[in-house]
Amino acid sequence: MGLLFYLLLSRSGPLGFLNLLYTPWAMVLAEATLAFPLIAAFVLSGARGRVEEVRLLVRSLGGKERHVLPTLLAESRRTLAAALAAGFGGAISEVGAATLVGGDIRHHTRVLTTAIVVETRMGELQAALALGAVLLGIALLVTAFLVILERE
Repeated sequence: MGLLFYLLLSRSGPLGFLNLLYTPWAMVLAEATLAFPLIAAFVLSGARGRVEEVRLLVRSLGGKERHVLPTLLAESRRTLAAALAAGFGGAISEVGAATLVGGDIRHHTRVLTTAIVVETRMGELQAALALGAVLLGIALLVTAFLVILERE
């Protein structure tokens, strides 16, 4: 995905006129494109079997068709939490796309995952481990938040 976005956003690419290559926006686009299929697959597989059930429930309670989607989302919060966790995991584990389209420019497009790679390549294993611990802490906090969201 990183290579595809690099080719699209490079100066000679079809979207080169946007000047997005080596910007945070390019990184967001690439990472979102990587996470979207994971999130969509989880949501579709979880909600597909419940649509008719929720539609009948909403109608039996006097609701309109416009109330089906919000009710379906509320009733599928566990599926949504799993989908968000999968998308988040896919996004934070991807280093290649962020490096290719972001350029790993210090204080501009360097993120935790690319910084870990840089520090490891330089032999600064203590710094890489410290950054890895920060990334792991963030992942644990996001996971805890999603577990809380799922229970409510």
